[in-house]
Amino acid sequence: MIQKIEALKKNLLAVIRGKAETADLIITALCANVNVLMEDVPGVGKTTMAKALAASVSADFKRIQFTPDLLPADIVGCSIFNPKDGVFNFRQGPVFTNILLADEINRASPRTQSALLEAMSEKQVSIEGRTIRLSDPFMVIATQNPIEYQGTYPLPEAQLDRFAMLVSIGYPDEKSDLDIIYTHRTHDPLDSLTPVLSLEDIRQIQTEVKEVKIEESVARYIAAIVRATREDARIMLGASPRAMITMLHCAQARAYVRARSYVLPEDVKSLAVDTLSHRLVLENKSRYSGVDSRAVVSEIIDKVKVPV
Repeated sequence: MIQKIEALKKNLLAVIRGKAETADLIITALCANVNVLMEDVPGVGKTTMAKALAASVSADFKRIQFTPDLLPADIVGCSIFNPKDGVFNFRQGPVFTNILLADEINRASPRTQSALLEAMSEKQVSIEGRTIRLSDPFMVIATQNPIEYQGTYPLPEAQLDRFAMLVSIGYPDEKSDLDIIYTHRTHDPLDSLTPVLSLEDIRQIQTEVKEVKIEESVARYIAAIVRATREDARIMLGASPRAMITMLHCAQARAYVRARSYVLPEDVKSLAVDTLSHRLVLENKSRYSGVDSRAVVSEIIDKVKVPV
């Protein structure tokens, strides 16, 4: 499977140039069977990265463009009356897929945003008195713009906590800029991608990731980092048990992608900022003084003793 994962990374980097670290995070999330929130300025490739992942996997892919007038039924589906039979037939919404792209998720109302909560957390949808399981695997990749806040609804803490990672792509460097110019000169690289992973491959990978071992010292290291976020005076709301479990699964996936059957402290340390920073709520004094949650997590990581 490692060869197929490398082929997947190659596909992503063929479309998003010079962003190997971001590609690693997306692949780690796929292997860990978790959701990703991509937050960055317009035009750097958030949507394109999600499309590249979908094009590299033989899976069902759907995209929802979130807007203020979007309704929950537009996501999960609804029953439609059939006058010919005289019965209501349930029409599935776009959430019934394998990879769901929720584009500009913060432009929809809180009511519509909440339609994804159960799907993201429990891989199911409760509608009209019944519960329907979603496809396996199921992954949400959401995007949002951190600059333009007019007409947006910030995601509540409960929803942010269901995203395993907050990923930023960032601007490309000079060499990558030139690569982008030449690769887009005659065609879109997305059109050249072919699937390198099947649904069965993904299921197998996600099963094998759960078997990656973690020693007690590393487990204690994860717990110590999470506890430190709850005890830091600058943080009003620290990391939850869900965040701790997410760190574990992502660390297992990172070890698996690197062909290891065990988790190292380095796996935990390298993922801590991306898996914790968006879940924390800073104290008002810290927030208004310009303190950044990513910087706070980085400081916590430097202070917590690394097991040897």
